[in-house]
Amino acid sequence: MVIHFLVTGRVQGVGFRWFVHREAQELELKGWVRNTDEGAVEVLAAGDAEDLAELKESLERGPRGARVDRVIEQKLADNEGAGLSSFQIEGAV
Repeated sequence: MVIHFLVTGRVQGVGFRWFVHREAQELELKGWVRNTDEGAVEVLAAGDAEDLAELKESLERGPRGARVDRVIEQKLADNEGAGLSSFQIEGAV
């Protein structure tokens, strides 16, 4: 199963991408997380439905210092996850 999440609120500059990376790796998900130019955080994750549901709960909670206003979830076709490898943070220096 492949899901795209868009997380809005105070989610940049608070360690959100690192938080997502850690959670996703613990769940052994594949995919990536990155900031958007609009101030949100975008996540593409592939794995078991149960693990993805657990990731969504983590996204709704966020790390300390974050304020999550909304998590928009969009299920994608399974082939969208074909080229994904271990979970990565895109745009991190």
